[in-house]
Amino acid sequence: MRSDIRNAVLARVGVDPREVRSLLAFVEHLDLLEHPFSEDADPVHVTASAIVVGSRGVVLHLHKRLGLWLQPGGHIEAGESPSDGALREAREETGLDVWHPVNGPELVHIDVHPGPRGHTHLDVRYLVFGPDADPAPPLGESPDARWFSWAEAIAIADEGLVGALRLLRPRFDPES
Repeated sequence: MRSDIRNAVLARVGVDPREVRSLLAFVEHLDLLEHPFSEDADPVHVTASAIVVGSRGVVLHLHKRLGLWLQPGGHIEAGESPSDGALREAREETGLDVWHPVNGPELVHIDVHPGPRGHTHLDVRYLVFGPDADPAPPLGESPDARWFSWAEAIAIADEGLVGALRLLRPRFDPES
């Protein structure tokens, strides 16, 4: 799995200066980690996120600890692929029955950023589709999850997500 992720990251072309820096940092860190997908093995580890798109725009949630509008995502569980982790996290955090594109998981963005408890997250972000339904996060998750138009999402999202949204918008937003 490590080599698949490494190759996928190396194949990406950064959409903005932040992603370009993240691509370099991701590979540099990944090559040094004995257990890159374990949040307990090292404070630096791979995480997985889902950029949920649909007929209503983009789903974001207000992260309960960070206070930022973000895509759903989080830690990868033992034995889970990053793309499966992105789906699981999106379902857990939004209550939506989301799915990957029919041709398989599509890695659309990389971001390296500080996480809680002094961790560094090497975040792989996948394109995920959501139904035309209101998010209904379960208890314990951020209650603030909703669909945004593409323009609203770009205006409100954390700066580390904006490049990915700008990249995807022409594919899915008839207003762009």
